[in-house]
Amino acid sequence: MRLTLRLLAPLFALVALAAPATAQTGWPSKPVKIMVPFGPGSTPDLVARLLAEFYQQELQGSTFIVENKPGASGNLGTEAVAKAEPNGATIGVSIGGPLAINTILFSHLKYDPGKEIAAVSQLITQSSILAVNKSMGVASVADLVKALKADPQKYTFGSIGAGSLSHLAMEAIAQKADVKIVHLAMQGSPAAMTALMRNDVQLACLPSIAVTPQAGSGDIKMLAVSTAKRSPFVPELPTLKESGIDVEADTWMGLIAPAGVSPEIIDRLHKLTVKALAAPQVKERLAALQMEPVGSSPAEFRALIDAEISRWAPVIKAAGIKIN
Repeated sequence: MRLTLRLLAPLFALVALAAPATAQTGWPSKPVKIMVPFGPGSTPDLVARLLAEFYQQELQGSTFIVENKPGASGNLGTEAVAKAEPNGATIGVSIGGPLAINTILFSHLKYDPGKEIAAVSQLITQSSILAVNKSMGVASVADLVKALKADPQKYTFGSIGAGSLSHLAMEAIAQKADVKIVHLAMQGSPAAMTALMRNDVQLACLPSIAVTPQAGSGDIKMLAVSTAKRSPFVPELPTLKESGIDVEADTWMGLIAPAGVSPEIIDRLHKLTVKALAAPQVKERLAALQMEPVGSSPAEFRALIDAEISRWAPVIKAAGIKIN
């Protein structure tokens, strides 16, 4: 018996070493929370619920729960992911603000997106639309720049909040066009869109899903999209670059996890997410929100985050924008 035990000892050791890896690849072993740093009904919330539904269908017997933790421009919910145990039980859907831009806007964040967050995949991209009130009487970006230069500081642009992408995009446009425009921050896209239609503000660069439903009202004129290429949802609109303004402002969302989550879990989660974004039912529901699925690799997503910081740092510095 002693001889048998001695012979089996190496085998027992191998089994013991393999146990953690087996547990990891068996993810999820417990209910998984998908943290969303904005409230119910927000676009990140809608995307997170789409993913949760798909994950549960694919992983029979597993539970995925969307948990909303809004506040501090998305920082609170994103911090909750960064500080969670790296066991795969907490993941999150977040956006460019709390993952990149807020590292410049806020003098102190309670988490470090570069060190405490694992990038899993870029989920979607969505264009913004530069639109003006009809009272401006402009038909193109070139016309708009002429009007702005003819009457410096006469016009006001609306945004969905100080430091938001809609704010930064307009500041970048103003800097590239060498014009001055007064900024008026609003509480979200609906408020900014209403102000634009009422001529309380004369121009804005807002998410396409907020602008296009109002395009037929006659109160506004859409001039260009903010993304590097034309949007499939408004293909007739040129990009800002095509219109002579070298500005690119991409609204995106990504899937994140706490740093330290095992490579096995990251890999399985990434593959599952790419499969979700390619599923016809998911693509159809994203299209209804005027979002294009992406499904990038973790390395590509991390490169995007770093590129966003490099892109907006000089704009923020030139405009003197600071949240705290």
